[in-house]
Amino acid sequence: MQHGSLIRSIRKHGPDVWQFRWSETGGNGQRVYRKRVIGTVEQYSDAVEARRFAAGILAMPHPADLPTKPVAMTIAELGQHFQHRELLRDDNWRSYSTRRNYEFNLRKWIIPRWGNYELGEVRTIEVESWLRSLPLARSSCAKIRNLMSVLFNHAWRHELFDRNPIKLVRQSAKRRVAPNVLVPAEIKLLLDHLDLRERTLVLVAASTFQLPTIVQRIRVSIDAPYSASSQVLTLRDESWRSGSHEQAIGVGRCRVSESI
Repeated sequence: MQHGSLIRSIRKHGPDVWQFRWSETGGNGQRVYRKRVIGTVEQYSDAVEARRFAAGILAMPHPADLPTKPVAMTIAELGQHFQHRELLRDDNWRSYSTRRNYEFNLRKWIIPRWGNYELGEVRTIEVESWLRSLPLARSSCAKIRNLMSVLFNHAWRHELFDRNPIKLVRQSAKRRVAPNVLVPAEIKLLLDHLDLRERTLVLVAASTFQLPTIVQRIRVSIDAPYSASSQVLTLRDESWRSGSHEQAIGVGRCRVSESI
């Protein structure tokens, strides 16, 4: 095992991965067995290509009294690794809306800014300054910060990196400006000037405390004929327009929602 061994490991979710195993002498003179995930079979189509990348691991110095140096990986590669294992459509660990928001923030904010950075090049202060410069609400910046922390925890758990620099990033989720709250008289005045569809939307928003930004992104449709005993009101997000509406149906996030 002096030159290490490369095996193709089957994963329950996502594509198979190439796993490299080797051994080295530890600080106490005993053999220490190590392993690293090189990448997926989509990244390295055959064992020869994966072996070429794994050869760099053996070429790196490994002091006996220090832990193994993590394999170099960029944020973009880590994002793909995370999506293949944590954001699968048939995985109920996270809700549909959470997976959709993760994918959006990765594609819109994190990958364009940090995609070419290696994990060891990401600095806490630099991330904190970047978040404060974004033209977003504090709550949105906090979600991006939390997602970056989830990415590094994912790398840590899969032994791709040995720390999480986002843990010390400070980002408040508190509103900068207090929201404008409509009193019942103002809501009634608004309803008097709306048609049935828009009036229904406002009633749903007012009774469920939906934010105006959320209300603007949803559509209301009546799926059943109006009657005193049966009326179905559904809220649909933008995914219905793309024909992927079956993805929005998932397991409830708590026992109360599952019982409805």
